[in-house]
Amino acid sequence: MSRIDATDRRILAVLQREGRITNAELSERVNLSASACHRRVQRLEAEGIIAGYVALLDARRLGRPTTVFVEITLQGQADELLEAFERAVRRIPDVLECHLMAGTADYLLKVVAEDTEDFARIHRQHLARLPGVAQMQSSFALRKVVQTTALPV
Repeated sequence: MSRIDATDRRILAVLQREGRITNAELSERVNLSASACHRRVQRLEAEGIIAGYVALLDARRLGRPTTVFVEITLQGQADELLEAFERAVRRIPDVLECHLMAGTADYLLKVVAEDTEDFARIHRQHLARLPGVAQMQSSFALRKVVQTTALPV
């Protein structure tokens, strides 16, 4: 993997905010020729630094405004238990993120729901059936203060 220089960082910063920008516009913004800019973007993609392109959706407008963070502690730490839990949680469509944690909880899930009743359904149908769960604590987000997908470059 090659080193990321200041020009690469400028490219990445623009693409994180405007993923649909044309190569011509991008090259102008980062002060490169279109061909040099295109080569750099291709290299960043090939090296996996640019992992993909997505459309960011508005959960509120799609009727999923409720965000719930769920801390889960498992009954043990055996590899088989962790793997079974992770396989099961990947199949829950309402789970946006699942992180293996260091600290008091083993996993932290970010779940989206329509409202508290919908979260109760998600809990009953999915979360309560996850393998190896010893303890679960849910916290409802009241207001989003900061949200970004842009990494500092």
